Amino acid sequence: MLISIAWRNLWRNKARSTVIILAIAIGIVGGVVSDGLMTGMADQRVEAAISNEVANIQIHNPEYLLNNEIQYLLPDVTALENTISKYPETKGVSAHLRCLAMASSASAGAGVNLIGVVPEKEHIVSDIHNHITEGEYFNSKMRIPAVAGQKLAKKLDLKLNDRIIVTFADTTGTITSGAFEIVGIYKTSNTMFDVANLFVKKSDLAALAGFSPQSAHELVIRLNDNSKTDVVVHKIKRDFQAAVQSGKITVRTWYDIQPLIKSIIEMTNMFSFIFMLVILIALAFAIVNTMVMAIMERTREIGMLMALGMNKKRVFSMIMLETLFLSLAGAILGLAVSLLVVHHYAVYGFDLTALGEGMNAIGYSAIIYFRVNTGFYITTIIMVILLALIAAISPARKALKLQPATAIRNNEF
Repeated sequence: MLISIAWRNLWRNKARSTVIILAIAIGIVGGVVSDGLMTGMADQRVEAAISNEVANIQIHNPEYLLNNEIQYLLPDVTALENTISKYPETKGVSAHLRCLAMASSASAGAGVNLIGVVPEKEHIVSDIHNHITEGEYFNSKMRIPAVAGQKLAKKLDLKLNDRIIVTFADTTGTITSGAFEIVGIYKTSNTMFDVANLFVKKSDLAALAGFSPQSAHELVIRLNDNSKTDVVVHKIKRDFQAAVQSGKITVRTWYDIQPLIKSIIEMTNMFSFIFMLVILIALAFAIVNTMVMAIMERTREIGMLMALGMNKKRVFSMIMLETLFLSLAGAILGLAVSLLVVHHYAVYGFDLTALGEGMNAIGYSAIIYFRVNTGFYITTIIMVILLALIAAISPARKALKLQPATAIRNNEF
């Protein structure tokens, strides 16, 4: 009975109720869509980091991380690779040789990370081969092929089949140079990565630097499921406990290597909730004003109900229910529209091509695919209910202060 009365009272002034419902809906759409955009950007950055840059897990010689010198190799790379590749969570494992080098063409030079890879294994742990814009990914019959980022190629004025000279200090400290031929040019969503990394075959770099073919500075591990990263790290530390404890190897996750990305994810979640809370608090003031006006218009009616025996508890409950229905109607409408908008951009992406160069400069793709966690929707509903109940307290208290005899004679407090 009380629920029915509260629902009918809500629609006595249809225009006013509709405006408030639409305001709540628009606020929720704004909050949810902004969360979808920010979460989509964070997801895209994490995916790009894992698939193109650092994989899920990397293993190094701790001395190499401290000094970045070419002589600090991983011990017993074959045992590491064979054991880790047998984990059910592992998608692929690949050993890298890498060093800091000066890359130069006929017209310019630049410092680069020279990375020696095994192409057959690198196809599994990295998606660089899917980002080739010109040429091919080490499928050439050229004897000493190299794959360069588009930004690096532009900086050095390199084209396909051009030669690039790399200079670095070998294992004896002697300055060594070698010439590679550009067989492929890639472009990822991270311009800084593209300009800094030059890929060559591991066997070619080993021969040039004086390493054995089995040598490696790092082991990169790609998993089938990113959520299993900590599980695999635990397994590696368990199976190679002696090497870890003696400081021969160190195991790092993608968020250890790029902690800024993890911080971005945490900040995104926090800012999304704060943004939604601010929107709902602002709307709560509008709800309070609406309910106060509704009570002022029904002063005589409320007085009559109280005179006929409706106690203060039921009057209080009626006002609370009206406010709750008003808020929930707006929330349901807002969430329904939000689901449609988020689904659309989750499938087709939000096109920021006009800002593509700027987005790539900070490591983001120009196409953002929205995603909103189910928990965010649930939290939004809870926040709406709580704020609606809080907003209803003041109007309900005003209604309780009415004296039946006075309220029947007057239309004002």
